[in-house]
Amino acid sequence: MHILCDGGIFIALDRQVTTQEHNWNLCVNSLHELFWGFGMAFHTTYAVIPLFLNELNAPTFIISSIAGIFVIGSAIPQIITAFVGRNTKNLKFSVIASHGLLLPPLFLAGFIFIYTGLTGPSAWMFYFSCYILFTLGVGIVFPFWADFLDTAHIAEKRGQFFGVSFFFNSFAGLFGGIAVKMLLSSSIAFPKNFGYGLIIYAVCVIIATLLFMCYRTSTNVRRSDSKTFKEFTGELRQILNKDKNFRNYIFSRILLTANYPAISLYAVYAQDKLNFEMSEAGIFIVINTTVAALSGYITGKFGDKFGHKHAMVLVFLAFFFALVSALWATSLLHVYIIFVFLGIGMGGWMTSAMSLIYEFAGDRDIKIYFALTDSLTAPFVLLSIILTGICAPRFGIEAVLIGIGIFIILGIFSLVFLTKDPKDYS
Repeated sequence: MHILCDGGIFIALDRQVTTQEHNWNLCVNSLHELFWGFGMAFHTTYAVIPLFLNELNAPTFIISSIAGIFVIGSAIPQIITAFVGRNTKNLKFSVIASHGLLLPPLFLAGFIFIYTGLTGPSAWMFYFSCYILFTLGVGIVFPFWADFLDTAHIAEKRGQFFGVSFFFNSFAGLFGGIAVKMLLSSSIAFPKNFGYGLIIYAVCVIIATLLFMCYRTSTNVRRSDSKTFKEFTGELRQILNKDKNFRNYIFSRILLTANYPAISLYAVYAQDKLNFEMSEAGIFIVINTTVAALSGYITGKFGDKFGHKHAMVLVFLAFFFALVSALWATSLLHVYIIFVFLGIGMGGWMTSAMSLIYEFAGDRDIKIYFALTDSLTAPFVLLSIILTGICAPRFGIEAVLIGIGIFIILGIFSLVFLTKDPKDYS
């Protein structure tokens, strides 16, 4: 069977994924997410990395940029990767090979902090450089990963597929958070303890990547007519010109980019207010991942039934309540509540955001839609980081969070009133 998509892209589907293969892939993908979720607990953008940089005396501007830099770094290579990836002959090989790019910065940073005990300004600058390289690797991985997963599940069960998979990601993160708590409370000196965490993450990435070999996909072959990059960019413009609903979605996402600096500031802001031990990061991760596990599953089921746009509205309401909780926090219990709401938001985010892009793309090239979304929102993520860096020292973090909250509310209104669920939009 061959499907001719817009722009002359041929996707050869030798056969569709059967229900049995879908269920098998769901099991393998859940196992993949188990290892990924456990390892990622040692490198979270909302707790571990901000507290690590804060301990290294990195500027507030750098700390608040962590979540945003992840988005920007992963967006930079995506247009090129989406173009090059159109002629990929073997998706399984591509997704495995591209994941290898994530390992050098993790191993390098891990070994440097373990064996040199690097501290001071040079330490945070070195780590921040490795972190940027890691995010660029994610940007190369993501289009291949999204394309590969599209061949591994049944479209009508997409929300369930991602919801269950990310449930196991968060479930493993619960135990990862406990491990982080134990590691940071142990006798291993700072920053060696963080170095060991990075090595654990790298090993988990290796195991999770090897599991891609076990998937049973509909096809590993994608054929494309040979397009020039100029023609390819013309296709991008055509999508934006014709799809008004997708443009409205991008506008909503642009308003909501203000949320990224807040995610990285909560732990540091709360620590400055309450002066708790850094090992509390492990508890934050346990709370966040436990709630995120349930949120990811429920959001997927909710989105399949009522629409993933409506699920995303609930996601950003949770992010807003996390911000309100941070502003009102006067005890450690209140800080835990921040991470309850943050867990609801982060758990539902991946499920709803990915499902929406698949639905916007329809039969067209999924990589293009992911690349467009991330590339068009990335400059505004950078703008929010810069404004946070300028305003935080001058007006204080609390004033910055209030400003961010206003943009989150505007973004939610834009989602509700301007963006239609792609399943219902024609």
